Amino acid sequence: MFKTDDENYVYLLVSKNFKRIRKAKGLTKEEVAKAMGCTKAFLGNIESENYHQTFSIPTVVKMASALKVDISELFEEL
Repeated sequence: MFKTDDENYVYLLVSKNFKRIRKAKGLTKEEVAKAMGCTKAFLGNIESENYHQTFSIPTVVKMASALKVDISELFEEL
């Protein structure tokens, strides 16, 4: 796991929350990818524990919208 002062920490945090929320809502990668206008492979990279996909702030906005959650939920430290 990354340390909070590591530049990649925010990507890991958002990725873990994205995956957790998606699964809790019973949504498939295909459903979320369609809502976001991206590919299932891109989401797979975001959710991967071995490959850390970077993404933009507009992508995080799309992630929150597709999951129907407030964007702040993607940044929660649990």
